[in-house]
Amino acid sequence: MAGPTSGFIGRRRPVQPGRLPPGQYDVGRDWPVLTAEVTPRLDPQDWTMTVDGLVEQPRTWSWDEAHALPQSEYAGDIHCVTTWSKFDTRFAGVSVDVLLEAARPTPEAAYVLATCTTGYTTNLPLSDVTGGRAWVVWEYDGKPLPRDHGGPVRLLVPHLYFWKSAKWVTRLTLLEHDRQGFWERNGYHDRGDPWLEQRYQGD
Repeated sequence: MAGPTSGFIGRRRPVQPGRLPPGQYDVGRDWPVLTAEVTPRLDPQDWTMTVDGLVEQPRTWSWDEAHALPQSEYAGDIHCVTTWSKFDTRFAGVSVDVLLEAARPTPEAAYVLATCTTGYTTNLPLSDVTGGRAWVVWEYDGKPLPRDHGGPVRLLVPHLYFWKSAKWVTRLTLLEHDRQGFWERNGYHDRGDPWLEQRYQGD
């Protein structure tokens, strides 16, 4: 990349001990817009969410069908690998656990590859998207998720660096072996734990 894009550089605020992962700063009320591809324009009624791969029953939900599932919220912090953290965010959507319960992963399933409408992908251990740790979200702060931030729908995995929370997500494919996504093939860490500063391969 030829230099930082908008959002990669921010004004540093006083650190809040015990809440900021190492190397992060509090971005305050800002929410930098970062993306690896052109921001698409998507009609929610054309969006679908598929869970496939190592599952007993591959499933696809339309916008209306996804909204008919049991809803849940995340209230907490998010952390970007570009060193900003945003406190007290509120997202709403459906837990990935609900989607997986319907699709029924097979015993061999150990990883997830998230795919977006743009073709962007990111890889995650199955353990990082289960147990109430990940969501497919379409609301932020009580309003529809903004397009620049992944609207109408993005993956939310808030305990990992935010590139794992793939924008415009349309598919979760369960796999037996790990398969690197876009940024992982370009040198980012396969897992991305902010508290361990897992920014790049080898960290």
